[in-house]
Amino acid sequence: MSNESSREFGKDEQGRKMRKIQISGPGGYEKLEIVDFEIESPKDNEVQIEVRAIGVNYADVCIRWGLYESAKQFIGWPITPGFEWSGIVKEVGSSRNSFKVGDEVFGVSFFGGYTSHLNVPIHQVFKKPQNLSFEQAAAVPTVFLTAYFALFQNMILRENSKIIVHSAAGGVGSCLVQLANLKNIEVLGIVGSSHKVDYVKSLGAKSVIDKSKEDWFEVSRNFSPKGFDAVFDANGYTTLKKSFDLLAPMGKLVSYGFHSMLPKKGGRVNWFKAIYAYLRTPRFNPLDMTNQNKSLLTFNLSFLFDQVDILKESMEEIIRLLEAEQISPPRVATYSLEEVGSAHRDLESAKTVGKLILLP
Repeated sequence: MSNESSREFGKDEQGRKMRKIQISGPGGYEKLEIVDFEIESPKDNEVQIEVRAIGVNYADVCIRWGLYESAKQFIGWPITPGFEWSGIVKEVGSSRNSFKVGDEVFGVSFFGGYTSHLNVPIHQVFKKPQNLSFEQAAAVPTVFLTAYFALFQNMILRENSKIIVHSAAGGVGSCLVQLANLKNIEVLGIVGSSHKVDYVKSLGAKSVIDKSKEDWFEVSRNFSPKGFDAVFDANGYTTLKKSFDLLAPMGKLVSYGFHSMLPKKGGRVNWFKAIYAYLRTPRFNPLDMTNQNKSLLTFNLSFLFDQVDILKESMEEIIRLLEAEQISPPRVATYSLEEVGSAHRDLESAKTVGKLILLP
């Protein structure tokens, strides 16, 4: 009799329950349901992970709202969100791969990460640095890959370049600050509240603006009167135009999110506000950008997970820097799987620092 048929449904060989978060359709926190499930054996090019920690990202919130494009294109409903995790290899699909049962690993998944057990293609799995806990490791892939791609795959920034990082205390923002600091790039970090200022300075930012107390645009312009070589902005319509105006000639605005379009409380999309924000989003004319000698860059990381060469190069460098302690994982706050709604609520509030982690 096979292991699948001999064990109780929804439990692994050791009797641990196999559970995941499933969303049946767009909506509020009540859509985040815990369900039992039975996992298949991994395919030849996969390993099976017993998940120990799961990273929570704003993209997961957008998936719950039904607004995440790649989720709609490739998965549909029902869906289990989650792009990053850490855990232990429980089964390998083929003896030809480089992993073995018991390996401590972390990596990325094309959705499906909010779970206790997961089958993952081997090119998306990496050995966990020994100096990181499972919680810290699960906080790394999405934010550092986003920051690494934004900084080093999209452009060339030289020493003493000047950049602005919006939301500098958040997951991606804190990684951008650290990676830029390694290359001797001057970072002006922008945060939304006073309790985040010291944290961003500790990461290496040359200066930090608390926009709850200061006019971030005027302070930024005084910081670098000649403009900035790049501005990293995930806010959307509330700051994009001014961010573009702050660029120096040859400068690049990197847009990788639109948080200001979406609610900070309540758990549901306010469609009137979203439509208003969409209509207020600046339009960038290529002719005007050519005359101003400025550029706009955008990307969605989830579409890049099958780009094996980019993923391998980026993760290997991130792991090297982590093991050498040249960069640090974001601060983490942990939640049980049952508290997934609270994790989403806290992330939406924009009051958190670092990364939120689910413990299955």
